[in-house]
Amino acid sequence: MSGAATNTRVEMEVLTTKRLILRPLTIDDAPAVQATFPRWEIVRFLDALVPWPYPPDGALRYIGGLALPGIARGEEWHWSLRPRTAVHTLIGAISLRLKPDDNRGFWLDPAWQGQGLMSEACDVITNYWFETLGQSVLRVVKAADNVRSRRMSERSAMRLTGVIEWDFVCGRLTAEEWEITRDEWLAQRG
Repeated sequence: MSGAATNTRVEMEVLTTKRLILRPLTIDDAPAVQATFPRWEIVRFLDALVPWPYPPDGALRYIGGLALPGIARGEEWHWSLRPRTAVHTLIGAISLRLKPDDNRGFWLDPAWQGQGLMSEACDVITNYWFETLGQSVLRVVKAADNVRSRRMSERSAMRLTGVIEWDFVCGRLTAEEWEITRDEWLAQRG
């Protein structure tokens, strides 16, 4: 059972890193998400709940029907990712959720990958999970074949806790379960 079992109503805020602005996701972000998100290289390792092929109103339905209601219930937190050098450009998204054993998800436009931006976003979001939301453990599930995502977990001192089968957009694959506790997170941050 995840340490994320309790409902936590927290007013979302804009978060920042050295190179990113993380803004709470709004319905106004739907056109930018729709323009950027539906690419195989982005969606293939996401949960099979993501429809594929992605429908023309997929972003609008996701934000309006799932993300915003989850935020309103105090069970989910969703941010758009924007570079500080181009604050009106949505390049990805990152989410936290009180879903047992799978608390964080993200995606990034491939044109912006390989620069360490998602590591920055994950650091600030993981800190938010533990410090602002007061959770005791962060758990994530990822495709074993998703090497970049695995490296991100390793860099943030998460540990592999199990191997399972999981349904992704690209099909049923071996998946890895990773976690880090609040105490471990705080200890590594000094």
